[in-house]
Amino acid sequence: MARIENNLSEGNVLTKLIFFGLPFLASNFIQSFYTVADMLIVGQFCGTDSMSAVNIGGQVTFILTNTIIGLCMGATVLIGQYMGSGNQMGLKRVITTLITLLVLLSVIITTVMFFLRLPILRLIQTPPESFTESDRFLSVTLTGIIFIFGYNALAAILRGMGNSKQPLYFVAIACATNVILDLILVAIFKLGAFGAALATVISQALSVVLCIRYMIRNNFQFDFRFRSFKIYGEQLRLILKIGLPTCIQNSVTSISFTFITAIVNIVGGVTASAAVGAVGKFNNFAFMPTQAMSASISAMSAQNFGAGRVDRAVHAARIGTVFSVCVSYAFFALVMIFPAPVLRIFGSDPLMIQDGISYIHSSAFDLLLVPFVFCINGFLIGGGHTFFTLVTGMLSAVLLRVPVCYILGVSMAWGLKGVGFGVPAASAGVLLVIIVYLFTGKWKLNAISHGPVPMPAGEM
Repeated sequence: MARIENNLSEGNVLTKLIFFGLPFLASNFIQSFYTVADMLIVGQFCGTDSMSAVNIGGQVTFILTNTIIGLCMGATVLIGQYMGSGNQMGLKRVITTLITLLVLLSVIITTVMFFLRLPILRLIQTPPESFTESDRFLSVTLTGIIFIFGYNALAAILRGMGNSKQPLYFVAIACATNVILDLILVAIFKLGAFGAALATVISQALSVVLCIRYMIRNNFQFDFRFRSFKIYGEQLRLILKIGLPTCIQNSVTSISFTFITAIVNIVGGVTASAAVGAVGKFNNFAFMPTQAMSASISAMSAQNFGAGRVDRAVHAARIGTVFSVCVSYAFFALVMIFPAPVLRIFGSDPLMIQDGISYIHSSAFDLLLVPFVFCINGFLIGGGHTFFTLVTGMLSAVLLRVPVCYILGVSMAWGLKGVGFGVPAASAGVLLVIIVYLFTGKWKLNAISHGPVPMPAGEM
């Protein structure tokens, strides 16, 4: 096999988690800086209308990206379990199937979204002042869907095989490119949200090219030739079995935040939209350590469940949760003590900062709950319990987050403060359900059943 493999079912659990998780964490931090850089530079050089456009247009792209990440998570878990059980043929087939599937999906989704983009922008109550720029931003980012899907698929494959370093290198180069292009297109040429979107697409294309180049040079399982693209039925079934619940969960969660954007637009208009967008970009950083640790726990748990080492998976989950709590609670203290300086990073409009303080002081309580929810869910996903995580995700998004945000923000007229409180309320409800599930002991079983894959003649 190529040297990109890393066996996470052997060796010291703490050491393995740290050396796998830290590059993953750094990679996610850098990747999140794509949209943060857009917001920062657009906010400093173009004002609140363009900031609102980046926030609203980015919400739609965020839904698509999170949906595909959920599907890729299924492949990551399956790859990890094949690695742990030593199933090389299954490993090759799941990689081939995932890449082929996402190429097809990117073409279909891009085509459909071009026709739906204007109705979607109207549905989420986009303010008239930022509607045109929101459309431009969304139109450009839709052309880069294939690169968004491609990078996330290739990075998920590498991480499933235990390699979290190469995705870090690729995304670091791409992010630096994005910042430079943002400064050129937005600050110098004054292209606003359109320029920010164009910079993001170009840099994401670069990350995909770098991934493919690395994989080909290292005798990877897939050679990226046209004749190699194919879908294997059994691996497709397993990817969907594991990944589809997470895919649905991620998309519903993202849609719920889009509805919150619509609620914010009703409550406060363009300055409130810009403020919530700024808080959202900060949260991308605040939640990133926990998200990265959750995914690291998931990859490590997958290999250990596949190898029959559930005890190691539990140990990894405990260590990752402690780390996530420490980091997340530090971010909570930061925003509660210094909310205005945090918001001034994204813009200097006094009304935006005022609205942002109101929102961040209530929504920040989510930082106290998310580490437990994300890390335990990552552990459960590694064992294939994605249907349960789908149920909790739907509970959080559909039954709790959006209704509570609307009731507190609109019905009770608490404004942005009420909308903010709806976010931790959803996490609190989900955490309670997760704790009850853990007490049932069902998590101890590997929910994925896969046996040896027959090797046809001539296929290696």
